[in-house]
Amino acid sequence: MFAWHLDFSTVSGATAGAVKVGSSRVGSVAFTILQHLKIKLMFKSLLLASAFLGLFATTIAFSIDTEASEIAWKAYKVTGSHEGTLAVKDGQLDFKDGQLTGGAFVIDMNSLKVTDIDGQGAAKLEGHLKSPDFFGVENHPSAAFTITKVVSRGTPGDYRVTGDITIKETTKEIRFNAEVVEKEGNYIATADVKLDRTDFNVRYGSGSFFENLGDKTIYDEFDLNVKLVTRK
Repeated sequence: MFAWHLDFSTVSGATAGAVKVGSSRVGSVAFTILQHLKIKLMFKSLLLASAFLGLFATTIAFSIDTEASEIAWKAYKVTGSHEGTLAVKDGQLDFKDGQLTGGAFVIDMNSLKVTDIDGQGAAKLEGHLKSPDFFGVENHPSAAFTITKVVSRGTPGDYRVTGDITIKETTKEIRFNAEVVEKEGNYIATADVKLDRTDFNVRYGSGSFFENLGDKTIYDEFDLNVKLVTRK
């Protein structure tokens, strides 16, 4: 008969070494996985925190300084152009985290001034523009604009603004680019706006509605250069 003898001490030693090496590798992989999980959890927590804070960010309304704010207008005709100013009666601009989000302002139509001529010529033109032929300020002493949407154009302080403007009780949606800068705690918003007066039933001298006006034709579109300054 043959007798088999196995040296289990040798086998046990090799096996133990393999187990130790395997355990070390498993532990390393587990540590790496845990680190990745921690990083993902931290990233998700930051996103949730940002979203949470965004929900509760406060919108601040800044009153418009009517003395520092102004609207310049320019209208055109076949034989040239005229320009002048309008006063801002009241309003506010809304900001959230330093970004423009909304606002509204009222224009005092009785404040209409002509600045490119003076004397009796200026007074006569101002009177005509305030008459029912044009803006009828006796019955429509104010015009108003309300922002309905603001989109950043990619550069700080540069926006695309959508809003409703009301002149002579007629409201139209308009869009324009606006720039906002901060100076000494106040905001200064500027924009160039082009309007078609016939959209607001201002048709006097319009070649779109009357024929054979010749050099008496007054063009439909006019420009507004708006400057709004907030106050602390």
